Amino acid sequence: MGAQTSGANIVSFNLDAFNSYAKSQGANAPVSQAAAFAYTTALNALLARDSVQRVQVGDASTVFWAQTPEPMEDWLAQLIGGGTDDPDAHTQQVKALFDAVRSGGFGGTRGATKFYVLGLAPNAARIAVRFWHAAPLAEIAQRVVNWFEDLRMARGPNDAEFPSLFRLLTAVAVQNKADNIPPRLGGDIVRSLFMGTPYPAHWLQAAVQRCRAERQVNRLRAAAIKACLNRAGHTKGIDSQQPWEMKEMLDPDNPSPGYRLGRLFAALEKIQEEASPGLNTTIRERYYGAASSTPVAAFTTLMRLKNHHLAKLNKGTVEPGEAAGRDRGRHQRLPISSQPSRPGPLRHRLLPPAARFLYQA
Repeated sequence: MGAQTSGANIVSFNLDAFNSYAKSQGANAPVSQAAAFAYTTALNALLARDSVQRVQVGDASTVFWAQTPEPMEDWLAQLIGGGTDDPDAHTQQVKALFDAVRSGGFGGTRGATKFYVLGLAPNAARIAVRFWHAAPLAEIAQRVVNWFEDLRMARGPNDAEFPSLFRLLTAVAVQNKADNIPPRLGGDIVRSLFMGTPYPAHWLQAAVQRCRAERQVNRLRAAAIKACLNRAGHTKGIDSQQPWEMKEMLDPDNPSPGYRLGRLFAALEKIQEEASPGLNTTIRERYYGAASSTPVAAFTTLMRLKNHHLAKLNKGTVEPGEAAGRDRGRHQRLPISSQPSRPGPLRHRLLPPAARFLYQA
C-alpha cells in the first residue's frame, strides 16, 4: 500500500518518552500477541494485491468487510474505484444496487448487518489510520447510491453512466495524469462517501482550477462541481447560503448569480460565434478566467462586445424588422437579471459561486 517493502507498523513506540513501566516497543500497547496476530493477518489479507475488498487511490487504501459474509464485499471496490478500461463494466451492478435499495433489498437482518470501513495511508515505517467507520449495511448501501446520484449528469452516447473514482480524480489532475492527483484527495472523498459528510473542499477547488486553466468544463469536472455543491447544500457545508440544488441539465429557474452569469457567458459566446464564424480566439479564451473571478470588470466589457457582435450579425443580412425581432429573441434567451451592473457580492467571485459559473458556462 505504499509503505516500506519490509512492512509497516500500525502501533509503535519509537521514543523512550512514549514508554511506561519499563516496557519497550509494542509491549506498551494493551493488545495481546494473539489479538495482534489476528488483526495483522486479517489486514494483510484485505490489503493483498488480489483483494476484492480494497480500493486503492493514490497513496490511500480503503478496505471494508461485513460482520457476516455479504455479496456486497465482492463488488463494492470495483463499483467505486473502477480499475478497468471499460467505463460501463459495472453499470448493471450499480443499477441492481439502486433497485435493491429502493425495493427494500437491504431490509431486515441483512440491512442490520454491521459493515466496517477502514482508511489507511503510508507514513514512512508506519501506517496512518485516515478514518474508521462502522454502520449498518443498509446505511452503507444508501450512501453508495447517494454517491452515484450526486454524480449523475446528462451524458452523450459514449460517456460512462457511472464514472469511477479514478476517472473523476484524473479529471481534476494536471494533464489528466494519475501521478498528478492531489495528495489525500482520494482518501478524503472515500471518507465522505461512506460517512455521508460534505465532499472535501479541495476537490471542488481542484475542479475549478482545472476548468480555469484549460478553459474547458468536461463532464467529469462538471459532475465533481455538482456533487460538491449539492452535498454541501444538503449538509450545510461550504456553501450553506445557496441551498438551490444543481441539476444534471440546464435549469432556467436557478436563481444563483454565479449560475446565471455562466448562462449569460455561454449565450454571449454563442452570439460571437454566429457573428464571426471560424474565429480562432473567442471570449472563452480571453475572458473565461476573469469572468469567473471578477465578473463586474469582465462582464462590463463583454456586454459592450455583445452589442458589436449583434450589429455585425444583423448588418446587411436581414431586413430591419426581421433583425429587430431576431435581436429581441436573443435578448429573451439571455438571463438578463444576472447582469453584473447590480451592486453586491458579484464584484469578486468566491469559490462556490465561481463553481456554479463554470458549471454552466
